[in-house]
Amino acid sequence: MTVQPMHESSARVAHVGVDAQRMAPKRTFGIWLASALVVGNIIGAGIFMLPGGLAPFGYNAVVAWMLTLVGTMCLAWVYAQLARHLPDAGGAFGFMRLAFGEGVAFVGAWGYIVSIWAANAALTVTGVSYLTRLVPSMTTNAWASPLVALTCIWALVAVHARGARAAGVLQLVTTVVKLLPFVAIIGLAFWRLFASRGAVLPAFHASALSLSGTAGAAGLTLFAMLGLESATVPADVVENPTRVIPLATMLGTGLCAIVSLIATCAVALMLPTAVVAASRAPLSDFIAVSWGGIAGGFVAICAVVSCFGCLNGWLLLGGELPAAMADAGTLPTWFSARNGAGAPMRSVLVCAIMTTLLTSMAYTRVGVGAYNFAALLAAATGLLLYGICALAVFRLMRDGRVPKSRGLVVAGGGAFVFSLWALYGSGWEALGWGAVLTAAGWPVYRLAARHGATDSSSHS
Repeated sequence: MTVQPMHESSARVAHVGVDAQRMAPKRTFGIWLASALVVGNIIGAGIFMLPGGLAPFGYNAVVAWMLTLVGTMCLAWVYAQLARHLPDAGGAFGFMRLAFGEGVAFVGAWGYIVSIWAANAALTVTGVSYLTRLVPSMTTNAWASPLVALTCIWALVAVHARGARAAGVLQLVTTVVKLLPFVAIIGLAFWRLFASRGAVLPAFHASALSLSGTAGAAGLTLFAMLGLESATVPADVVENPTRVIPLATMLGTGLCAIVSLIATCAVALMLPTAVVAASRAPLSDFIAVSWGGIAGGFVAICAVVSCFGCLNGWLLLGGELPAAMADAGTLPTWFSARNGAGAPMRSVLVCAIMTTLLTSMAYTRVGVGAYNFAALLAAATGLLLYGICALAVFRLMRDGRVPKSRGLVVAGGGAFVFSLWALYGSGWEALGWGAVLTAAGWPVYRLAARHGATDSSSHS
């Protein structure tokens, strides 16, 4: 990325700008690849395993989803407008940096990096969980699932060594595949609903709704929508970012929100709660009830492909964001090194190592507990970036760098309130681990700052 510290002299900025143009990665993401990155990163583990986590919440999950829909569309509009008016800022990290400086931007960006690691852990757990439906013998060996999950992570590292274009094409193909079963799931849900005249749904009791229940469900539903900012992160490889990034962000977020709401709530409410909560592959079980085991197996295959593609997209972001932060001076320059294909492989390797550790931690839990641990940790740490970006839009409007508008004020306020509420819903365990992992990044930031100060003094 090419965002430079505000205190640098004009000569220094000009020199860095020339170097940045020489070293910048080729812009290879058009509207389809950028939209596929958003859809592919959102529709992954969350939508496939979420029904099991939501089932105990009953209709609180529906309320949580409605609030999540509004909140995430507010967040998407904030990101779209920031990308439109500040196309050269360098994505989400650049927005925070322009508004609040390097320290605050680092906290938000590092929290997001931790969120990526945790999201990848949830993806591996989910993908292998659905794979056990296709290969039941995996359940007889306690080491089989963790081993397969970690193998997938490192196989994708090899793909990323070939550069962003290879990762982007893989993302587009897997996105098309992963959307196929949801047409069937949504169609079956509506058919069962109308055929039974609503009898397939459990009885609604207003007394069962509660603030704590809705907030608890929202921690999980938000995880299902993580990735809405995906098109803004690798901004330097997006063609015509002023147009493509806002459009891809809004289209991708809107499509995923509607699909996720209908599909997850249908499965969570139309199957017995105990069955959904104990299921290793709840969407497959939902399809199999009406159309048999072969159809359920098809959904399981799509789920495995989905998680594989989603993990691919998150590894891309997990590599590009630290590289951008290193280019901006808030991480050591070690993270910014790119190979001959333009891939920031050192950053990708760090992401893969941390994903491996968190995946191993998740597998100390049983069943849906492994998924919930990783999902809530990802949501809690990702909310740092969301909340800071929501506040950044107000600061940037006040400074005149983003035009003031009533719609953006409403969207920014809604996004910030939703971020705080979802943070509360993540739970104390996720907040505790998130705080520890986020704080662990501060010494790295101070190291980069000290080296930056040393370099400045040596050139003065």
